[in-house]
Amino acid sequence: MTDINTYKETILSVFPQLKGAQFKPLTMGWHSTAVDVDDRLIFKFPKHQVAKRALLKEARLLEVIRPVVSMTVPNIEIHEGPPTFSYHRKLKGDHLLRVEYEGLSEATRQRMAAELARFYAQLHELDAQSMANAGAEAIEAWQTPDAIRAIALPALTPALRSYAEAIVEAFENLPDDPYGTTFGFFDGHGWNMAFDHAQEQLTGIYDFGDSGFGPLHQEFIYSNFISHDLTERIVTEYEALTGRCIDRRRIDILTGQHRLSELAELANDPEHVGSMVQYVENWAHATCRS
Repeated sequence: MTDINTYKETILSVFPQLKGAQFKPLTMGWHSTAVDVDDRLIFKFPKHQVAKRALLKEARLLEVIRPVVSMTVPNIEIHEGPPTFSYHRKLKGDHLLRVEYEGLSEATRQRMAAELARFYAQLHELDAQSMANAGAEAIEAWQTPDAIRAIALPALTPALRSYAEAIVEAFENLPDDPYGTTFGFFDGHGWNMAFDHAQEQLTGIYDFGDSGFGPLHQEFIYSNFISHDLTERIVTEYEALTGRCIDRRRIDILTGQHRLSELAELANDPEHVGSMVQYVENWAHATCRS
């Protein structure tokens, strides 16, 4: 299904009380098509079987996560269908992007970092077996260093290629994460945040489809897509909460490797390759400034 009227008809066949509501398609999702109803409800329709399994898993995981985290997360319900779709109350707020973060006050930045650090600390204390029983699996692997060298590096300018080669080499030389693997969110960038810009308040986190078991340090790379400053604040707060010592250099290397992995994955996609190259360049400049 691709037409908004088709989604609308499907939703109304299950929820006829929504007749007269405003239906708006949301286009940010990679795996599902989302429909906003009256700025109050979010319906998600998986685009394929892999996405369907991920959506069902996300709902199960959130049943375990929701009671133990202080952060507001979606309460997802599943309509088995056909077609299968999910629905939940919309978390009020919009995405938080770099330019918006840079306009926030010092107090707001610090408060948000403390809230995110607590959220991560709470997630990392969840029992691994309980999460596995709920369907948690290893997070998706990145492209290999050899693939990055063969596919991603040729898409970069000579100056960026030198930076990328150094990142790949540093990644290959990293020892295992000192804190091993943990269950985590592993997707904490600004497109998965609900931020009330008028009140300067983070109101919730959503899209747990990529959550699972992964290296603990990798949890902290995604806030770098908003700001290196935010990541530093989160890590400092997290250390105070948990007593763990977090390696900033490791986070920077992992962030660069992730950006290069995304580029390798989409280097032959004319719709996205330009954005992927720009992301690599943005991160290279961020690390040079820090």
